[in-house]
Amino acid sequence: MSALRFGVRVKPGARREAVGGRWPAPPGRSDTALVVAVPAPAVEGKANEAVRKALAVAFGVRRQDVVIVTGERGRDKVVEVTGADPARLAELLG
Repeated sequence: MSALRFGVRVKPGARREAVGGRWPAPPGRSDTALVVAVPAPAVEGKANEAVRKALAVAFGVRRQDVVIVTGERGRDKVVEVTGADPARLAELLG
């Protein structure tokens, strides 16, 4: 089973959970990030767990299949989702 690695921009403390949309790449980079809004606050890893759960639901995989590779302490993260469909990522990016 292959893994899909991509960038994520997290919006903690949102009114509701949502996965979808593009966050523009910083100057000098060509990649864009998937926007993930979670109601959990950015304290004690609560937002990270909420992001893992939201992405698992969006891709139809188990929460254990979603790993935060980099960015544990920031809004910009790189995640790896085992068993994710690249077409689904393209759909979520819009």
